[in-house]
This record gives sequence, C-alpha cells and structure tokens, in this order.
Amino acid sequence: MTLANLPPLVTVFGGSGFVGRHVVRALARRGFRIRVAVRRPDLAFFLQPLGNVGQISFVQANLRHRGSIDAAVRDADHVVNCVGILFEAGRNTFDSVQEFGAKAVAEAARAAGASLTHISAIGADEKGEAAYARTKGRAEKAILEIKPDAVILRPSIVFGPEDGFFNKFAEMARFAPALPLIGGGKTAFQPVYVADVAEAVARAIEGKVEKGRIYELGGPEVLTFRECLERMLAAIDRKRGFVSLPFGIASLIGSVASLIPLITPPLTPDQVTLLKKDNVVSKNAEQEGRTFKAFGIEPTLVEAILPSYLVRYRPQGQYTRSGKAA
Repeated sequence: MTLANLPPLVTVFGGSGFVGRHVVRALARRGFRIRVAVRRPDLAFFLQPLGNVGQISFVQANLRHRGSIDAAVRDADHVVNCVGILFEAGRNTFDSVQEFGAKAVAEAARAAGASLTHISAIGADEKGEAAYARTKGRAEKAILEIKPDAVILRPSIVFGPEDGFFNKFAEMARFAPALPLIGGGKTAFQPVYVADVAEAVARAIEGKVEKGRIYELGGPEVLTFRECLERMLAAIDRKRGFVSLPFGIASLIGSVASLIPLITPPLTPDQVTLLKKDNVVSKNAEQEGRTFKAFGIEPTLVEAILPSYLVRYRPQGQYTRSGKAA
C-alpha cells in the first residue's frame, strides 16, 4: 500500500475516555487509521487490540497546551473531540478544557484542512446558569465560527459499561439502604447508548449527514431520574428505598464534598444546577430532523444493555436467581 492510498487518518482527542474508546472501536472497524491524543498515552495502550497492527497510534496532547494540539492534528484528515469534564480539578477547569481547549482543537483542524466532529451535550447554553452548560455552549458557538462545516453532537446522559451514572448508583445500592433523589427525582433524561453515539461520530466522518449543524442524540425513551434508578435496581436485583433531596441541600452537600482533597466528588453544586433542567432532545431538533434519524440509527433501549454490565452489582453476581432481590 502506497502513501497515496492509505486509509484516512483520524485524530481522536480523549480517545481513551468513556465515549472516546467506543469512537476508536467504531472507526477501527471501518479501517481508518487512528491517532489517539491523550494526556497519558501510556495509559491508553489497552485500545491497541481494537485495531490491526499499526492501525492505532498514540500521541501526548493536553487541551490546555496549544502546541500539543497542533502536533496531534498534523496530517490528519479528520478530527474528533471527545474531551469533557464533569467537575473542575486544579488547572482542569471548564473554561480551560471545554471552551479554550475546544476552540484550540477547531483552530488546529482548520489549519490542517481537516474536518471536525465535536461532542458537546444536550443543555449546552452559552448563557446557562451552570458553568458546564455555559462553557459547552460558548465552545459550540466558537467552533462554528472557526469551522462552519463542523458537525456537533449533543448527547443526553450516556450509558454503557464504563458510565459514571448507572455504575455510580449501582455501587451505592450495594451498601446504602436508600438512594438519593435530587430535586425529588423528577428531572427527565433521554439515556443514550455509548455505542450509538460512537456510530453517529463514525457516520459523520463518512459524510453521511449535513455538515455545519448541531445534532441532538437521545435514546428511545424519556425517563425521570427516579425511573432511571428503578431500572438500575431491577437490573441488579436489589430493593432500595428513595430519599428526596431538595436542590438546596444537595448543592450544600456538593459544596462540602468538593472541598475534600484527593477524592472524586460524588456531587458538585454545578451538577445540581444542571439537574434543575430536563436533559432531553428539544422539539426544534425533532422537527428539523437533527436527531439520530439523520444518521439512520435506531437508538438502543436502556433495558437491552443495562443488565449486561451491571450484573457484577447483583448480590451473587451472574449467579443471582432472578426475582430474589436483596
């Protein structure tokens, strides 16, 4: 194979993260060459078996350091940005990662003549109350100014084997007699399977959707916070009560937890603020066809996937007898 007919090269920022690893898998199956850009390449080698020998390479990159971004994008045909944070820690702030970093990736892609697919989130709003949503929204605006042909994907809450939502509460259910319902558990979500999001990224790279648009990706069901926890408990065969936690008290708990060093906070005030608004596909996106329908993807039901990776939280794991909830 000569250089002229090599498969396209895709640089994936955050390729070792939850969504990123599934994007790498989807691209590898299609035969793309993949350059995984992460802060710690030595911790990303687990991705190599997803592709053939030499198909997946690794490069050090930090979205706070523009030089590393330019180096990671050099000679790439496509760029995917999967990087996002749920809470701030040290120099990794929402501003530095989700706004400055996203803009830098877009500028690097433009300079390299590469197409860009950016993963944002439903609820992104440059004037939003939560810093997470606000920086996501400002990044989207800047990206479309820099790269008018960029494809932006806004998924709802993403679930899958490595998710930080169902796994977190399933672990909690192993020991806690009751689970917290922040704001009464009324916030609506549209859980989306991580492999479906990755497939949307791959199809965007293949040019199967219109560029320069924002697509909202939600699963086939709208579930409240409480209903999500009920589905999780059914999957792990456990019975637990619920405790309603007002937003104000939840925010206070998050503030205290955020002050404890060397731990990942289970909750932050910014996350509580996000929970005050439903996280579902907008009516405008539905009416304009800016959903999974544009990609020709039928989204996966939560119940079809949840038991496959939450089985380890059952009282006796895979040997738990159905209906014998603990």
